[in-house]
Amino acid sequence: MRKWTLSLFAVSVALLFAASSPRAAETIKIGVAGPLTGDQAAFGEMLKNGSLLAAEEWNAKGGVVLRGKKVKVELLWGDDRHDPREGVSIAHKFVNSGVVGVVGHFNSSVSIPASTVYSEAGVVQITPASTNPKLTEQGFMTVFRACGRDDQQGEVAAEFIKNKLKAKNVAILHDKTTYGQGLADETRRFLGRLGIKPVFYSGIVQGDKDFTPVLTAAKQKNPEVVFFGGIHPEAILLVKQMRERLGMNAAFISGDGVYVDEFFKIAGKAAEGSYITFTPDQAKIQAAQGVIAKHRERFGKEVGAYTIYSYVAASLILQSIQETNSTAGARLSAHLRSKAWNTALGKIQFNAKGDVLESPYVVWQVKGGRFVQLN
Repeated sequence: MRKWTLSLFAVSVALLFAASSPRAAETIKIGVAGPLTGDQAAFGEMLKNGSLLAAEEWNAKGGVVLRGKKVKVELLWGDDRHDPREGVSIAHKFVNSGVVGVVGHFNSSVSIPASTVYSEAGVVQITPASTNPKLTEQGFMTVFRACGRDDQQGEVAAEFIKNKLKAKNVAILHDKTTYGQGLADETRRFLGRLGIKPVFYSGIVQGDKDFTPVLTAAKQKNPEVVFFGGIHPEAILLVKQMRERLGMNAAFISGDGVYVDEFFKIAGKAAEGSYITFTPDQAKIQAAQGVIAKHRERFGKEVGAYTIYSYVAASLILQSIQETNSTAGARLSAHLRSKAWNTALGKIQFNAKGDVLESPYVVWQVKGGRFVQLN
């Protein structure tokens, strides 16, 4: 009887030790979230493809070395359809599924509420594209962005309007979203610093199809420039209705949410001459050439505006896991801030808030049915 008691005790101790000891993960799960379907699916595809390239690179090497073992990378997809409520739901699903990092979301209006879920769970989130300053002003240590901020972008837009276009009468429209209105407000703020008070300021409803009433009201103010804070589906309709219905000749300017080929392909001649603020030409970044070539081979087309940003976000998470030998959010967050990283976008370093130290914006123009960076 005593032998049985000792044996049962030994088994119990062994089971307790096994339960309390760290086990090697079967896979390293990374969530990728954005508008994978719907009218903004072009941007969601960029996040998806960039993350896929990064994961496939690591898996081709056998995986990420974690606790002495190579562990394969598994991507979990989340289609938030640029809906904040859907984004929060996806964030909870990711956390419950055991993700150790998230690439996303795309829209600031989704990234900001979802970031609360990731922060509370201690999961690192790196957005490739959410530019509203509020995201990293919350004080969440696990939240990062690989892109710039709208206060940087708005300043560039305002200076271009004032110094290059020499405009005095400016109309500002936005789509009432966190991103769109945020960018419009930053542009208006910097225009004010330059002594320009917009002659018209109004919002539109994302998803609407007829913007002639608000454009007619703006036209009565004789604007030389119409600035729009929003995404390309609405920008396409705005610029077409400006030109084709109302005969407005005002310069059309928008931000990075419109930097997608669909803008000039669908808007056609109406988009010609439009200005867009975005980062410098990625095709001229030496470190990006490998990713650009792999994307062309893998998907049969060129990278999009945020493909490489997504690749970099996924790569930084995975590299941090290997270098820290940990998936703990606190350790990964501290490590991400600890040094300058050599990435496909060049050298990147995060500040205490999780923003990149340097993110230059430039102005592009639609010329001959394509985007051309202006000097």
